[in-house]
Amino acid sequence: MTQLNRTSYRHKAFLWGILPHGNCQGRVDLGHSLARIREFVGQQIGFLSLDSVLLTTLVIKVAIAATLATMLVRFGQFRRILLTEKRAWRERLTFAIAFGIPISIGVTSRLLVNYDAADLSLSGSFLAGLIAGPYAGAIVGCLAGLPALITGEWIAIILMIGCGFAGGGLRELSPKEAIWHVTPLLLTALHRHTWKLFGRFHIDWQIILLAGPIGLELLRQTLGHRFQSHRLFYLDPTNIWVGGLVVLTTVLSVAVPIKIWNTARIEHRLQEQEKLLLRARMQALASQINPHFLFNTLTSISSLIRSQPETARMLIGKLSGILRRLLSSQEHFVTLREEISSIDEYLDIETVRFGPTLIVNKRIAPETLDQILPSMLLQPLVENSIKHGVSRKVGGGQVTISSDRIGDHTVIEVTDDGLGMVTEGLDLKTMDGIGLRNVDERLRVIYGANYHLKLSSVPGQGTCARIEIPELSVPQSVNI
Repeated sequence: MTQLNRTSYRHKAFLWGILPHGNCQGRVDLGHSLARIREFVGQQIGFLSLDSVLLTTLVIKVAIAATLATMLVRFGQFRRILLTEKRAWRERLTFAIAFGIPISIGVTSRLLVNYDAADLSLSGSFLAGLIAGPYAGAIVGCLAGLPALITGEWIAIILMIGCGFAGGGLRELSPKEAIWHVTPLLLTALHRHTWKLFGRFHIDWQIILLAGPIGLELLRQTLGHRFQSHRLFYLDPTNIWVGGLVVLTTVLSVAVPIKIWNTARIEHRLQEQEKLLLRARMQALASQINPHFLFNTLTSISSLIRSQPETARMLIGKLSGILRRLLSSQEHFVTLREEISSIDEYLDIETVRFGPTLIVNKRIAPETLDQILPSMLLQPLVENSIKHGVSRKVGGGQVTISSDRIGDHTVIEVTDDGLGMVTEGLDLKTMDGIGLRNVDERLRVIYGANYHLKLSSVPGQGTCARIEIPELSVPQSVNI
């Protein structure tokens, strides 16, 4: 229908007495007038009946409830309130205001532009009490009833506050986790739950919790017929079947937001469990690399005990300093600057052992020093270069540690000019050694399957171990 047609229909409605003129005495009976307009428009169009308008309103009402629940759960503070059942009064007040203001806006939209689908006052007040307690429900009921009270619907604010207390009362009586089990899919298994409730005389809290909005909607219908719509807004069904759909819409306006919010709670718990699992795997890998480092270093020192006891004593002192630092630190992540400092302590031991035959070069880009990376990530690479590269080469050799920033990644390479090896068909996951396999697995666990250790080697020329780490500097936090 075009805007011109809508305007002409409204103009005819005034002329034909369907809508009262603005200068009539008394308050305009909005509910009655709106029903007459719908009937008039349905007659003019020929296919839009009063029932079809009402059914469309009911569908849109459930959609608005779902949209509001989805929008609110996107806010972190609101989502955190849903995660716990023991809430401080400030959290309950925050929930009531965050939920009550949109409900109040919906009631105002219904009063100003006759948009009935936006009025979620009854289901919203009950839902607030069910989730956050009776006082939060009463606050939402008060916010929902104030616009209606201003226009003369004085029964509305009393009923809405009562709905808030009703939801809060059911919350106090029922198990808290049973509230989150309320779901729109309950209707498909209603016979089974009814049998559990009446056949086995077993309390089914899902049925009881959903009976709340059913009873409140029937109460609103009764009061609406008694006092008419100028004292209380209600959707007046034309027959019992449409009346059942009105009640069903109220139930869904409660059950759908609970389902959406419970899904968000489950997703949050899964994320927390994934973080705990990741942390446990990291701790397992870290506990694996530390004994490996200790064993290899003690093996290196043991070769000097007979021939150079003073040197061995000095190296044991340096090793104790490294172990003291590793045991006192609980951090899984360090900066590249700290990792290089840790490697220097290890290289002090190896330099004393190999003497002038071991040359270590460092080419560290200054912009990469604040890069965050897993602790003890580079030490196995340096150890591997010395043990399997330089130590087997006659006359010694050199190890080069370099870093560079390429795009949004930091690239770190540990290169030696040792004997090299054949890397074709090499699978780090099946290697017997612990060090390189541990580095590769930690990269995959923390950063994903696309991040792993890359080895390239030319027999007789040397080996290069390369890792890429996504940009993450000190001001950013690592939540693991």
